[in-house]
Amino acid sequence: MAIKLLIVGGVAGGATSAARARRIDEHSEIIMFERGEFISFANCGLPYYIGGEIKKRDNLLLTTPDDFRSRYRIDVRTFSEVIDIDLKKKEVTVKDLKSGSTYKETYDRMILSPGAEPLRPPIEGIDLEHIYQLRNIPDTDRIKAFVDSGKVKSAVIVGGGFIGLEMAESLASREVRVTIVEMLNQVMAPLDYEMAAMVQDHLKEKGVRLMLANGVTRFSRHGDGLAVSTTNGEEISCDMVLLSAGVKPESMLAKKSGLELNDRGGIVVNDSLQTSDPFIYATGDAVEIKDFVTGFKTMVPLAGPANKQGRIAADNVMGRQSVFRGVLGTAVVKVFGLTVASTGQSEKNLKRNSIPHLKSHTFSNSHASYYPGAEFMGIKLLFSPGNGKVLGAQIVGGKGVDKRIDVLATAIKGGMTVYDLEELELAYAPPYSSAKDPVNMAGFVASNILKHDVDVIHFDEVKEGLGENDVLLDLRTRIEIKKEGTIDGAIHIPVDDLRANIHTLDPEKTYVLFCAIGMRGYIASRILSQHGFNVKNLSGGYEIYKLAK
Repeated sequence: MAIKLLIVGGVAGGATSAARARRIDEHSEIIMFERGEFISFANCGLPYYIGGEIKKRDNLLLTTPDDFRSRYRIDVRTFSEVIDIDLKKKEVTVKDLKSGSTYKETYDRMILSPGAEPLRPPIEGIDLEHIYQLRNIPDTDRIKAFVDSGKVKSAVIVGGGFIGLEMAESLASREVRVTIVEMLNQVMAPLDYEMAAMVQDHLKEKGVRLMLANGVTRFSRHGDGLAVSTTNGEEISCDMVLLSAGVKPESMLAKKSGLELNDRGGIVVNDSLQTSDPFIYATGDAVEIKDFVTGFKTMVPLAGPANKQGRIAADNVMGRQSVFRGVLGTAVVKVFGLTVASTGQSEKNLKRNSIPHLKSHTFSNSHASYYPGAEFMGIKLLFSPGNGKVLGAQIVGGKGVDKRIDVLATAIKGGMTVYDLEELELAYAPPYSSAKDPVNMAGFVASNILKHDVDVIHFDEVKEGLGENDVLLDLRTRIEIKKEGTIDGAIHIPVDDLRANIHTLDPEKTYVLFCAIGMRGYIASRILSQHGFNVKNLSGGYEIYKLAK
């Protein structure tokens, strides 16, 4: 039976649900309201247009209102803001933003897709000229015009999240000196600290200044530019500021209408994406959803989940039963020469929710080391101490990171264990992978921990966890130690000389073994444990320890 469907908001959730609804039902009346000019644009591509990687502005526009009307026969109303919903009358009030006039529109069903808005903290001077936020095409136009003017030699980015790091790269590519001010003690909050440390090291190599565990207290004029005052008492002079301090759900319409919200302002929905009103559904960055791994409620402002939710909401509105099973939060970002990716739970989230877990660190080449162009990647795997079920993963490296995070995201979605990772049959040819893929290697190392073939210690336990009976043993070569340094107090026996020097070791001691990335430590632990020694291998080796410490 044909219905009248109103969709509030475009982009990922709204435009997807509108197109899906029409494909299911050719006869229903579908009206989409968008308060801006653009109904569907590439949010994630905005920094790359500013940086010049995307040359044409029109390439950011995924579809136009005219195209949408002609292909889907949907009544698209741009510059139209829904300002009120009367749940009892099933009627909305719409404001025409060009004329200022308002009118009413009835509905049978509605899908809300308002998205999220950038946080704008109440800092003195925040409304000064050349302090920007990046959410949409008009924001992009303003930023790009100023950068193109040639007047921007330095910039401060407030916040070290996805948009902040992408903009750091884009501005640096335009020869702008970039400083990132971040309140946390790391960039990229979804990552665990030691993985973020790899990203931070790379940012410094690329000339980006990091001011971590630091906040902004004031913006002020400084000559023709700006001055940014920080909590550590420093004042940074710059030509422009980009605010990238996170987002919040844009849910004022839902709140005003009496729909149920959570304590963070997210719209509460069930597994069918139905709100507290049975005739209204909601999708995208503004909704509270279920975490796939923990089952707990969460909010994840990412385009992938928003698109999927748009399809599911449209299915249910049009009479099909469809369920959103939860979100993994799988994400990937390019940071200069690095690719940074994560999926599932981080260690800090697992700790916060008191969920038992184990972890492993591995380093692998993107493809066979003898084939030119192989690049290193570090993988952190989080898994259950009981059955080895994969709970989360983070990868930082060069080529091939995106491919491996997708495999691990699929593994989590499929309820697979680290033992399954060992057995995955993944495509191999020297230009693409190794016979033992990095995902296989992560599975091998995690399985060794579960099987008690190796006892590991982690970077943050080395000082705190060492007692008088513990001895640090560096297994690397003298050349490596001279170049990279070592951990204070460590004795040195290269792994290849270990058997010849076993007689010099004290069986009453516990030896904490480390090499560069953990592989030689594993070999040494197998040797020594079978000779009756108590040993622990430093997970991720000196590489992780050095970066994190």
